[in-house]
Amino acid sequence: MTATWTTRLLGALALASTAVMLVLALGVSPPDVRQGDAVRMLYIHVPSIWVAYGSFTLTWTASALLLWRGRRRPDGGRHYDRLAGAAAEVGVLFTVLTLVTGSLWGRVTWGTYWQWDARLTATVMLAITYAGYLALRRLPAGGSAAGAGSHRRAAIMALISFVNVPIVHFSVDWWRTLHQKASLSVGRRPEITGEMYWTLLYSAAAATVVAAWLTTHRYRLLRLETMADDARLDALLAQRRGEGEAAAPQPADPLSAPQPAAPLSAGAPTGPRR
Repeated sequence: MTATWTTRLLGALALASTAVMLVLALGVSPPDVRQGDAVRMLYIHVPSIWVAYGSFTLTWTASALLLWRGRRRPDGGRHYDRLAGAAAEVGVLFTVLTLVTGSLWGRVTWGTYWQWDARLTATVMLAITYAGYLALRRLPAGGSAAGAGSHRRAAIMALISFVNVPIVHFSVDWWRTLHQKASLSVGRRPEITGEMYWTLLYSAAAATVVAAWLTTHRYRLLRLETMADDARLDALLAQRRGEGEAAAPQPADPLSAPQPAAPLSAGAPTGPRR
């Protein structure tokens, strides 16, 4: 079981906040002057990539702590490894959601589902890179249990993969691209105002709660998987020890060994009397 009062509370908040977000996005926020109702895709598309950024930042932080302090922890840094893996899975999920909603939105605004645009291409590379990181975590490492990830090797890849995050974010500023500028940016006047502005902020908060709930659940599942792997390994080791003890030669019991016949005393008759 992975449910606790914390995850139940997060789940309830995620469900309630998502419901309110849908009401705001579909009913309260007005249509755009140019895009019409298609602009409502904004409230899923933009928060999804924000959550992906946050998840990959958490993966980077946990991976750095694993490399820095993992050997000092009693668990060898497994806590950091599980946290990095759980956050990366959620990040990939929201990156894919970003690509899907962006393609649907692009069909309305650009007339096509896909363009090899700088922002779109960089986002695809971001998803592929972290999918590779998740695959690397599943590769067995020398000296580890079968199926266990190479924690430190995966952590190094997580640090390298994070380079794609600023590339995706600043791609609309660094290159000429079909993709519009960021709707909200620090130090820049927002591109949207009024109900659209506040609905977008609320949607980002709701998506963050959903991501926190998913990350918590996935972390607990990874912890249970680790415990199950350790239990199977202990059982196999105990079985091997039992087989080795059974195959080892047993020392002879002096009480059960046959006793030699008593020697005849001198002068004793050796044959029948007549």
